Parts: sequence; structure tokens; C-alpha cells
Amino acid sequence: MNQSALPAVPSFGFAAKGLPSELQPLEHYQRQGWIRQLDLAFVQLLQQQGEHNPLVLLLCALTSHQTGRGHICMDVAAILTQPNWLLGLPPPGREFFAESLPSEWLAGVSVAAASQALSASSVIDVAEGDSDRGSAPLVFSGGRLYLRRYFEYEQQVAESLALRLEQTFPLPEDLPARLAALFDPLKDEAELNGQQVHWQSVAAALAARSGISVISGGPGTGKTTTVVRLLALLQSLTVEQQGVDSAGLRIQLAAPTGKAAARLSESLAATLAAIAAGQVAEIPAEIAARIPAEVATLHRLLGARPDSRFFRHNAANPLHLDVLIVDEASMVDLEMMASLLAAVPAQARLILLGDKDQLSSVEAGAVLGDLCRHAQAGRYQADTQGFVYRASGYDLSAYVGAGTALEQQLVMLRKSHRFGADSGIGQLAAAVNAGDVAGARQQLQQSSGDLAFIVAKSSANGEVNEQALTQLLLDGRANGLSERNGQQPQGYRHYLELLQQGCQQQDESQWQRQLLSAFNQFQLLAAVREGEWGVSGLNQRIASLLYKQGLISSDHGWYAGRPVMVMRNDYGLKLMNGDIGICLPIAAEGGQLRVVFPMADGSLKAVLPSRLSQVETVFAMTVHKSQGSEFSHTALVLPDRPNPVLTRELIYTGITRAKLWFTLVIANPNLVADAIGKRTERASGLAQRLGLT
Repeated sequence: MNQSALPAVPSFGFAAKGLPSELQPLEHYQRQGWIRQLDLAFVQLLQQQGEHNPLVLLLCALTSHQTGRGHICMDVAAILTQPNWLLGLPPPGREFFAESLPSEWLAGVSVAAASQALSASSVIDVAEGDSDRGSAPLVFSGGRLYLRRYFEYEQQVAESLALRLEQTFPLPEDLPARLAALFDPLKDEAELNGQQVHWQSVAAALAARSGISVISGGPGTGKTTTVVRLLALLQSLTVEQQGVDSAGLRIQLAAPTGKAAARLSESLAATLAAIAAGQVAEIPAEIAARIPAEVATLHRLLGARPDSRFFRHNAANPLHLDVLIVDEASMVDLEMMASLLAAVPAQARLILLGDKDQLSSVEAGAVLGDLCRHAQAGRYQADTQGFVYRASGYDLSAYVGAGTALEQQLVMLRKSHRFGADSGIGQLAAAVNAGDVAGARQQLQQSSGDLAFIVAKSSANGEVNEQALTQLLLDGRANGLSERNGQQPQGYRHYLELLQQGCQQQDESQWQRQLLSAFNQFQLLAAVREGEWGVSGLNQRIASLLYKQGLISSDHGWYAGRPVMVMRNDYGLKLMNGDIGICLPIAAEGGQLRVVFPMADGSLKAVLPSRLSQVETVFAMTVHKSQGSEFSHTALVLPDRPNPVLTRELIYTGITRAKLWFTLVIANPNLVADAIGKRTERASGLAQRLGLT
């Protein structure tokens, strides 16, 4: 890159640190919060290692920036084509702070010139496929620039999946009869007459035969039901082989967050209780007794080490299990997936459950999305079709294709049992997922009692619709919502009035559970963190409103009724990032405030507020943080300015957090169509490594 490739700009103090004058705007970016201090320090480290080419240093800084935004790598050709948009620079709402933009810096730089400069750098190893075994801090491979550790994670995940696909298990000759006994009672009339594939049965058949399988499906498509019956099948086979006195398979269930673990645990416990009560005749009680209901977080399962990214369980010290089920796999980032795959014994079965259409993990990577890239099409080879037909009687000829070995172990559950034909929530989610703007608009305008929308800000005069927002936040009321299943929509007033009534005569822990359940009746979600319509602005607005209404004693600091989310793993307290608790007075301790958290095992943990340093008020939370949760009434707030995070995956994820009612709060109606029409794209080479492109 010559001097003319980067425009002259005022000095921001980089000269004293020895950075090229062409890169001085980076310090300004960091001061404005556009990039991280880590990105800046990374450039300085590369300089110390002998790299002085401004183009190379810039691309390395941007790669670090992209990794912080969830990308595994940076696609060089794409960045050169649309640098500002793909880099999210400047951040929405901060355009007036810009001295210069990446598009100006990179103007005139060709892909060939960038590739040549990167390939010649001493701080970058060039790799083709899996050939790299260098030690440079970055790797350039397939036109993508990686931080080394993410390149290695990607390699490890691809290699581990390939090895697990080679692991097969013998199946009994009477497998068709066993599957029919377990899954035929679940079939509806359309499936009974052979017009549809019963995907739950197909998923169980494929998972039973291999060391790895992936089951994707939206809310209510039967992922948990499939897992219970699959585990009953596997456990019964093992007990028959080893004898009734054997321990059977060692089964472990896990989820990325405490909230997701608790949800799965509750669902499993209810199903197993129904079996024990004789309500599920096709699963013997003695087999159900060998299926665990306890679900661990992935960090707890792997044995997280405080202040370290390493775990106690790894390839040298694998987990002691025969079957591992991981729920909410869309939330598992690349680094965690690499750690998980390394720790699962080679002879064990690994089953990943999740919704491929949800938002990807907060950290770098979109592993489930990469694996399920062609899940809708099926792409089953002839031998897979034959196996499924022999095992279950279902014909997959409509889903034929030259899929990869991994795709032969991938099943998409396609029928929602939660959202029926009359469900506005289900139809809205489907329209958004299909990118159908007209269909989504029609669903919102023709609510069947479970959908509503609020235009929160006038496009004519910019005034906020305070009345509609107040009704929504306090009582969950919005035009279009009505009673569902004998219940009325609620807002935040509901749980706070229960709090004001006090424990009265009931057991205090029972009262705490009642409050936590009441809080989950309504949740406000935001697409972004900052600004009037982001988490920070909304939390301030809600706390002020509740204080003025006399529902809380203060709108800042610690007060009874304050809901908080843990923002960083606290291994001392055994609280994980994403755990939610409510600050409550404890009668047994003279009314002193404690923050009460529901734990994954069903217990409650009460913690002194002073011990919680990494928490945030959570009247409003980001859609990302809501993954793994569900609420009776969910309200999603979209911002008033364009933002790269506004995609159909974000809106779909927000909609599907709702069980009974969903309200869309729109600050700028013009942005909704754009968001539904845009997909989330995360740069990654994993799909290419797995042959899924």
C-alpha cells in the first residue's frame, strides 16, 4: 500500500507509539468505542514482531475487530467490496464522529494486492486446507484471514466431526418394530396415511447408528420428545445386552446456559413423571428411570477453570459418558464446540439439538448454522434413504441429494406442535424465516389474539407513544392481544404487586419461585444495547416508570424487585453468564436483600448483592441474551436507525421466545422490511471444510 491508498488525517497520538501515520485513525476509532483496545494492542504486537506494512497491519486489525463481532475470520475479498457495512463501521448513531472510514483507506486496493501483501508477511502463515503447521499469530487460507487460534479451532472441529462420522453402532434386526412402538403413537392422521415423513422417527433411527447426529427444529417441533424416546431406545438395547442389573448407558445432557439447562431439565422431568404415572405406555418405567432429568451447563460439564479458557475435561481427560445430548446448540460458539468435541470419548454418541434459524452464538462462530446450511433440502444419498425406509418405513425420495457424510446424520423436524394452524405467532415466525415481508405484515395486521404491534415513535413529529408503551410495560396490554388458554397478558406490574403483598403464610422458597415465575410472564427484548431503543435506554425508561408508579422503591442501585442478569461467569458463586435473578427481601434474615437465582438443578441460590459485581438490570435484555429462554408474553423492540444486527434471524429468535403472546414495538417502520429481507452472515471456513458450500 502506498501513501495515497490511505488518506492523510490529523494525528491522534499514534506517532509516539511508533505506528504508521496511515493508521493513526485507529486510535480515534478506539477512543470512540468503534474498535476494542485489544484490536489496537494487537497491531502494536505485530509491529514488535517485525511487521511494518500498513496494509497488512490494517487488515490484521480489522480481522481482530471482526472476530470480536462473532466472525471466525475475515473474508478479504468481501471486505474490500463492502468494508464499512461488513465491518459495522462507524457504529449506527455515531457517524458524525468519523474522521475517515475503512472504505477510504481501502479504496483502490485489489484482492490480488491484498493477498500478495498478506502472503509475504512474516506474521502470517499461508495455509491450504489442513496443511498449515506454523506458529505465526495469523493464518491466511482460502482468501480468509484468521487469528491463529480460530483457524486451529476450525480445523479441530472439522477433523473431529469427520472422525465421529466413522464411528458406527450395530443395530438389532427388530429396529423397525422398536421405532414403531416408540413413535407410531405420536403420528397424526396425515402421517398415518403415508403422506408425510415422521421426522422424529427418522431422527431417532439415524442417531442410533452413528457417533454424531444433528437434529434441528423450531419451537414445539418435538426435539425433547425425540430425545426421550431415542434415549429409551438406546437404553433398552443396552439393558437387554448387559442385563437388568446393569447401570446401562451413561447419559449426560447439557446446554450452553443455566437458563437453557433449567428449561430442558423441567421439560424432561415432566415427561419422565408422565411415564412414571403410566401416561406414556410405550416407554417402560424401568427404562425411564435410567434416563436422567438433570441438565448441566457446558462449562460445568467440562469443568471450567477459573480465569482460564481451558477445561478439566479434554482429549487427555475425556468425559465419563456413553451418550451426550447438547441442547440449544445454535448458542455454542466455535471455541466451545472444539473443546466439547475434544472431551467427548471417541466411542460415545454425540447428539446436537437446536434451531438452525436462531441467532448464532454471542462469541465467534455459527457452528450449527454452518452444519445445517442445506438442512431444508435434506440431500440424503441412496443408502441413507434405504436405511431409513427399512428402519422406519418412511420414503425420503423427495429429499434426495448428493449430501455429505455429515448431512446423512442431519434431520430437520418440520412440524410445530406448539403453534397450530391458528397461531399468529407460528405463522409470523414462518413468514419472517422465509423472508416474506408481505406475509409478516399481514399476520401482524390480522392478529388472532396472540399478536400485536406498536409504532413507538411518530414519523411525523418524532414524539414517543408514551401511552401505548406504558400500557405494554405495566400490564402487557396492546391492541390485538386477548385471553389465551384462560390467561390474560401481563406486564411488569404483575410480579411487583406479588412482591408488595409479601410472603404472607406460605413457605418463603415457594413464594420466591412464584415471583420468579411471575417475572417470566413478560419480557422486553431489544435488538441493540445502546441508545433510546436499546437495552440501556429501555432499562432506564422502565425503572423510572415503575418507580413513579410506586412499584419499586428506587430506580437505581439495589432495590426489592430489581431483576439482574449475570454478565460474566462467576465460578466462586457457581453463576454463569446469562443467569437471571431477582433482588428480594428475605424474611428469615430480617428482610435483608438477597438476589435469588433459579439454578439448573431446580434449587434456588440467594446471594448478597455486594457479591455481584458483573450484573446488569434486565427489565430489557438483548435478543441474544434471551436465547434458551421463553416467556408467556414477549415484546421485541426494534431501533429507529439502521444497524447490521437487524436481520431476520434476530426477529425470528425474538418471536419464538413467546409462548402465548408476541408484541412488536417499532420505532422506525421503514426498517422492518429491510431486517426481514436480510440474513445474518458470519465469515467462516467451516462449511467449506465440511463440503457444505
